[in-house]
Amino acid sequence: MKIKKATFDFLNNLKENNNREWFQENKPAYEAALKNVTEFIEQIIVGLSGMDPHINQDISAKKCLFRIYRDVRFSKNKDPYKSWFAAGISVDGRKLAGPEYYIHIEPNGTFIAVGYWRPDKNHLEAIRQEIDYSAPELFEALKKGGWKAEDLSSEDKLQRPPAGYSADNEHIELLKHRSFILSMNVSRKDMESAKALETVISSYATMIPFKEFIHQALDQ
Repeated sequence: MKIKKATFDFLNNLKENNNREWFQENKPAYEAALKNVTEFIEQIIVGLSGMDPHINQDISAKKCLFRIYRDVRFSKNKDPYKSWFAAGISVDGRKLAGPEYYIHIEPNGTFIAVGYWRPDKNHLEAIRQEIDYSAPELFEALKKGGWKAEDLSSEDKLQRPPAGYSADNEHIELLKHRSFILSMNVSRKDMESAKALETVISSYATMIPFKEFIHQALDQ
């Protein structure tokens, strides 16, 4: 199972012709690309269900997929369509209040990720508390997959210590995170390979111990 060349070609063409007229004229190409991506997500779900007790084969790939239509009401960018496909995989499709798997499929920007983006206040406090009390467990979970704490995305961090934590806390840099995410780029060549599904599943597998640490923090 792989992402077809035609799917990436459609996304490239959409990026160059991001308007409703072109999209309607090329609706069959969009539907074929969507079918390819949906089937790929279905197979990811099957693969993950054998490794992660929080994932089962009954999860709908369609509920995991994000719409290709952009909400332009509050954006300076008025392009009506995204030039990529994306999905968030969890027990509640893409809407879980907890850690999930994410995949972003774009010709020159495909990547996968696992973690929890912008948890609500209670969940954020619970994760920070778990790190404060049990940081060695987090480090061990990351190590199991060949990761380090420095590999967590640092794009969404506070500049100052969060309320309740002092600047001299041993783990203050981790505690400043507002999102807790591991990610990995995947080349177009690898996504078009016959081993694409295997590549994605095996990469996700390295992130599962980290995901389990987040579940543990939330008593999930």
